[in-house]
Amino acid sequence: MTTPLLSWSDAEIRAILTRSRRWLRSMTDDLTASQLLVPCIPSVNPFTWEVGHVTWFLERWVLRELNGDEPIRGDGDEQFDSSGVPHDTRWHQPQELERVNLYADEVFARVDDLLAGGRVSPEHRYYVLLALFHTDMHLEAFLYMRQTLGLPIPARPDGAPGEPRTSEDTSRVSGEVTLEGGSFLLGATPGAGFVFDNEQWAHEVTLAPFRMSRTPVTQHEFASFVMDDGYRRRELWSPLGWAWLMARGAEHPVYWRRLGDDWERRSFDRWEALEEDLPVHHVCVHEAEAYCRWAGRRLPTELEWEYAAGRSSFPWGEATDTAHRATMDMERFTPQSVHASSSGDSAAGIRQLWGNVWEWTSSTFEPYPGFEPGPYRDYSEPWFGDHRVLRGGSFATPGRLMRSTWRNYFRPERRDIFAGFRTAADL
Repeated sequence: MTTPLLSWSDAEIRAILTRSRRWLRSMTDDLTASQLLVPCIPSVNPFTWEVGHVTWFLERWVLRELNGDEPIRGDGDEQFDSSGVPHDTRWHQPQELERVNLYADEVFARVDDLLAGGRVSPEHRYYVLLALFHTDMHLEAFLYMRQTLGLPIPARPDGAPGEPRTSEDTSRVSGEVTLEGGSFLLGATPGAGFVFDNEQWAHEVTLAPFRMSRTPVTQHEFASFVMDDGYRRRELWSPLGWAWLMARGAEHPVYWRRLGDDWERRSFDRWEALEEDLPVHHVCVHEAEAYCRWAGRRLPTELEWEYAAGRSSFPWGEATDTAHRATMDMERFTPQSVHASSSGDSAAGIRQLWGNVWEWTSSTFEPYPGFEPGPYRDYSEPWFGDHRVLRGGSFATPGRLMRSTWRNYFRPERRDIFAGFRTAADL
């Protein structure tokens, strides 16, 4: 397997490692004993198990695979290996948070010592980045879980206030753009930096011309669909979507409630008036597709999404000052208005292709031609065929993870993730 590398120094990776450990602590430090008793539901894990799993993964791929260390915990594999521990059994392996945190402290410290001593060769850096990016993804998952359980937002490890910040870089935008399509390379190219196995490798595809909305669908727009009996009209739903709807009994997005003539949404432990210009989020594929049929539109394919994002380093070009161009990095704990971050527009005028909310596509998660699993074989291969591709990242996604070729994937019924959507149409 070709192992593309990032050009970060060991000192830069150590800084990321330190901050990741602080964020991992912040995700549980404020929780009471009763809040740590997570109910057994499909979309969450026990918090203590989650900390143990992230730690075990770092130990497995850096200390053991790279450095040849013996396991720190004799029961680590049987407790925290997600490939070998079925979801529902994780509640039957009680762990004390204090003990798991001591395990995490030791693993993170040992990895830091490796980097400080210059003992990670360039050809082995892949394993360090694999483990760090795995930690990044689980930190976002901690926020999903806290939202699902109605827990408050975590304290920031740097002590900064956790109140949402609104971008000053805002201009109202609406409508759609026309994209000409044609041939382009889908996927990552060798030498582009760290990439996961499902992004490999770039291959030529051809797209027909299409139209794409300039912004994600807003909560106001989705509320119009709800008020037009969108959840009661069978003709708007796919057979799978209607079966899901009947089984779930859904009448509106999962964290919404009606208050007189108005709507509220729950953001972690607080109910707030529905913000009209925020992108609708916490909706599943079935809800997104029903809205699209109601609006005479469709979801974009992941090919169309990646084509719209362009082949530059960022959707807006090569400028690296991302602070006001994309809402990411947990700088806030809720999305911004779809009109925010105008300096992040793509060359075609499409806004927020990166950050704010993940975007569902119509594409099933499948391997690219010539796919070969990476060293961590269970990252992609087990999920082909029954998951749906999402693109673009959310407000909770670390910016260092982002690139236009990155493919996220979840089952189409998931509503707990920070996912919304934008619409497309044939020309």
